[in-house]
Amino acid sequence: MPTAYALPFSPDATPAVPPRALLRAWDTAREAAAAALEGPPRAFRFAGDPSTDLLLEDRDARCWAEALDRRIGLDHAEGIATLLRLLALLEVMGRAPWMRALFDIGREGTLLHPDLLSAAATQPLDGAARFDEEGLRRRLARPRHAMAGPGQPTPGATPP
Repeated sequence: MPTAYALPFSPDATPAVPPRALLRAWDTAREAAAAALEGPPRAFRFAGDPSTDLLLEDRDARCWAEALDRRIGLDHAEGIATLLRLLALLEVMGRAPWMRALFDIGREGTLLHPDLLSAAATQPLDGAARFDEEGLRRRLARPRHAMAGPGQPTPGATPP
C-alpha cells in the first residue's frame, strides 16, 4: 500500500520554491540514487479534481521521494512542492531537446544553467504536475546568465 498524501493545492497551484532548495533536492536525489536507496510507492491526492492524483511507483522516483522525505520532509507544502518540481524538471529535460543547451551531463555530474534552475523553481506546473514546455521555452529564450565552461564555478548539481 502506498504512503498517501492529501495536498492542499492543485497541481497548477504548486507553490514556488527557492532555486537553492531545488538544487539541494537534486543533490539529495543524486546521493540517494548512488546509494541505491529504496522507498515506498507514494500516492498524492491534489485538492480539487481527484483525476489529477499522482502515484509514484517508478523505482527512481520512489528513491528520490524517500531521500527528500528524509532530508527535508514531505509533511509540509514546501517539501511536496520541491519534490514535484524536481520530478517535473527531470521529466521536461528528457522530452525537450532544445533544453540541452541549458544543462550539461558529464562524468563529474550535471551542470544546470542558473536560469533553468530558477525557472524550474518558480514556473507554474500544469494540471498534470508537469512543466509546460512552451512556457519554459519563452521564459528561457533570453538567459540572464552564461553557462560556465569546464573548470569554472557554476550553480549546478550532479544527476540523480
